Amino acid sequence: MAEKEFKNPEYYVNRELSWVLFNHRVLNEARDRNIPLFERLKFLSITASNLDEFFMIRVASLKDMVNAGYEKPDIAGLTPTEQLKRLHLAIHELVELQYSTYNRSLLPLLEKNGLHIIRHHEHLTEEEAEYVDRYFEDNVYPVLTPMAVDSSRPFPLIRNKSLNIGAMVRKKNNEEELEFATVQVPSVLARVVEIPSEGDIRKVILLEEIIERNIQKLFLNYHIVCAHPFRIMRNADLTIEEDEAADLLKEIEKQIKKRQWGEAIRLEVEENIDSHLLKIIKKELRIEEQNIYEIDGPLDLTVLMKLYGLDGFHHLKTPKFEPQQVPELPTGCDIFEEIRKGDILLHHPYQSFTPVVDFIRQAARNPEVLAIKQTLYRVSGNSPIIAALAQAAENGKQVTVLVELKARFDEENNIVWARMLEKAGCHVIYGLVGLKTHSKITLVVRREEDGIRRYVHLGTGNYNDATAKLYTDVGMLTCSEPIGEDATAVFNMLSGYSEPLFWNKLSLAPLWLKDKFLYLIGREKKYAEEGRPAHIIAKMNSLCDRDIIAALYEASAAGVKIDLIVRGICCLRVGIPGVSENITVRSIVGNFLEHSRIFYFENDEHYEIYCGSADWMPRNLERRVEILFPVDRPELKEELFHILQNQLKDTVKASVLQPDGTYSKVKKRGKQVFNSQDAFCEEAKRKAMALKEESALDTRTFKPEMHQ
Repeated sequence: MAEKEFKNPEYYVNRELSWVLFNHRVLNEARDRNIPLFERLKFLSITASNLDEFFMIRVASLKDMVNAGYEKPDIAGLTPTEQLKRLHLAIHELVELQYSTYNRSLLPLLEKNGLHIIRHHEHLTEEEAEYVDRYFEDNVYPVLTPMAVDSSRPFPLIRNKSLNIGAMVRKKNNEEELEFATVQVPSVLARVVEIPSEGDIRKVILLEEIIERNIQKLFLNYHIVCAHPFRIMRNADLTIEEDEAADLLKEIEKQIKKRQWGEAIRLEVEENIDSHLLKIIKKELRIEEQNIYEIDGPLDLTVLMKLYGLDGFHHLKTPKFEPQQVPELPTGCDIFEEIRKGDILLHHPYQSFTPVVDFIRQAARNPEVLAIKQTLYRVSGNSPIIAALAQAAENGKQVTVLVELKARFDEENNIVWARMLEKAGCHVIYGLVGLKTHSKITLVVRREEDGIRRYVHLGTGNYNDATAKLYTDVGMLTCSEPIGEDATAVFNMLSGYSEPLFWNKLSLAPLWLKDKFLYLIGREKKYAEEGRPAHIIAKMNSLCDRDIIAALYEASAAGVKIDLIVRGICCLRVGIPGVSENITVRSIVGNFLEHSRIFYFENDEHYEIYCGSADWMPRNLERRVEILFPVDRPELKEELFHILQNQLKDTVKASVLQPDGTYSKVKKRGKQVFNSQDAFCEEAKRKAMALKEESALDTRTFKPEMHQ
C-alpha cells in the first residue's frame, strides 16, 4: 500500500471527538456501581473540571479558527466549522448523561447513606430556613455586591467560570418596567453549607440557594420577579507574541488578567429559566444558541469535590493508599552512594516521591556538590523542591532553574516561584522562544575523589510532590557518564542555545525525537518483513500525530504486533483490513491518573525500553522541549516490561477500542479479575515490607556468652 494511503483521513479520528469519548470513560467510573459512592462523586466532578478546560482551550481555539476564516481540514478531514458542529451535539449528550447520573443514581444513593442535599430552598423546614437566613445575614450578606443594570449602570463584566444569580426586578414605584440585576456567588465562601440536623441524617445546601432565598434583601426597593443562577465560560487560550515581548514574565502576567474577560463561549443556566432573563444574558454576552446549556441540577459539578471532602463518610471512599518506600533507597541513606551502585527506577505513586525531594535536599546541603540544574513545569503550592533549590543557592551552589512560564493554568504559580528563586540567588531561565519546555530533568554536579561526577534524575511526570500521589509516573536516578554528558548539553542548550554535535543516550524534541520514534517503528517493520519477531508496546496519555500513526499502520500491515495503552485522545482506528488489524488500543481510567510514557520495541528476541516526557502528539514532538531516555539496566527493563504486561492484562479498569470507534470494558467471562493499579499497590507494599524485615535482621544484635 502506498505511504499516502496510510494517511487517508478515513483512517483517523478527530482529536476533539476522541477527547469527548475519553471524558465518557471517566464518566463511566461515576456510573459504575462497583465503585464506592464518594469515589463516584469524585469522578463526576472530574468530568466537569475536564469539560471546563476543554471549552476554555480546545473549543475556544476552534472558534478562533472559524472567526479567522481558517478552514483547513484536520487529519480526519474535518474543518473547524464541521468539528464545532459535531462537538456541540456530542457535548450536549455528555452533559445530559452527567446530570442524569447525578439526579437518578448518585442523589438517591447519597440520601440512602445519610447525606441529604437540599436542591431548592423552598424545601427547607421552618427551623432549617431560620438557620439558613441567619447564616446569610452573618456570613454571606456582608460579602455580596448586588448590581442593577439601567441607563447609568451598564451590564457588568461577568468573570470567567464565576457562578452568578441573574434576576428580573421591578421598582416598587414603577410596576411597568422590568430591569436586569445580578449578584456573583462569592468564591471566597464555602459553596457547601451544612445545616444542623438531628439523628444520623446530615443535610447540606448550596450557597447559591441561600443567596437566591434572600435575594430580596439585596434589592430593597424592588420586587423580585424571578431569580436563576447562570455561569459562563470564556476563551482562556493565551496569545503571547514572544518575539515581540521585551519581558516574557511581564507579558504573561498581562495576558493572565485578560483571561477573565475573553470571549464568552459557553453559558450554563438553570433549567426552566425565565425566557426574558435568558434573552438578556444571551444578548449581552453575545452567545449562540448551541452554546447554551440548560441544566437540571447544580451548575458547575466540580462542587462535588467539596462534598467528597466532607468528614464522616470514610466508609464510602476507597481507602487512601500511602506511597511505599523505594527498596534501593532506605531511610537516611546517602542517596549519591546508592545511585553509584546502579541506576534506580522509581514508580509513583506506588513508591514514594520523597527520594526525588531528598535527592535535591541532599545536594543542597552536601559540601561536595558544585551545581544543581533543573526544569520545572508544574509545581505544588508549598513545594519542598523549591525550598531545597533556594537553600542550595543560599549555600553557595550554582543553581540554574528553568521555570516554564507557559504551563497552562499554572502561569501565575510559576511566576511566583520564578521570582522567589531569583531572590534566593538562583539563575532562572524561562525556556526557548516559541517552545514550551516540558522535559523533566535534574542534574547534580558533585566533586568526588576520582573527579567530577554527574548525577541525573529523569522522569515522565512533573516535579510536583502533590500530584505525585495521584499520577502514575516513572523516574530514573543515574550517574551514567553518557547520560550525565547529555544532561549538561540539555541545560547548555536551554540556557545558551548551544546544540551539541551528537547525543550519547538522550533524544530531544523538537529536533530529533520524532525521527527517533519513526526510526524505531520502521526498524520493527523491517524485522517483520524479514519474518522475524517484532513487537511494539507504547504507553502514553494521547496519540494524535499523523506521521506516527501512519508509521504504526505501515508496521501493522507488515505484521508487527502493536499494543497501545493510551489513556486519553487516540486518533488511530483499529481493525481496518490490511492496515491496523495487528493493533490493539486500551485506555485505563482508575483511581490514579495514568501519566507515565513507556515505549517497548522488541526485535528478534532482543528488546529496548524507553521512558520520556512526550506523548505522540504534534505539540509534544514539534513544539516542545521533551526528553526520551533509554533504560539499559536489565533489572529495570524487566520492571518496566512487567508494568506494561500488567496493564495489558487489566480486566477491571481497561476499556478496549473497537473497530467502530467506541470503547468497551474488557469482557471478564473466563478471565481472571485483574486491576493493574491495585496489583501495583500490593507489590509496592510487599517490597517495602520485605525491606523492613531485612532491616530488622541487619540491626538485631546478639550478646556473646560470658565465660567465667
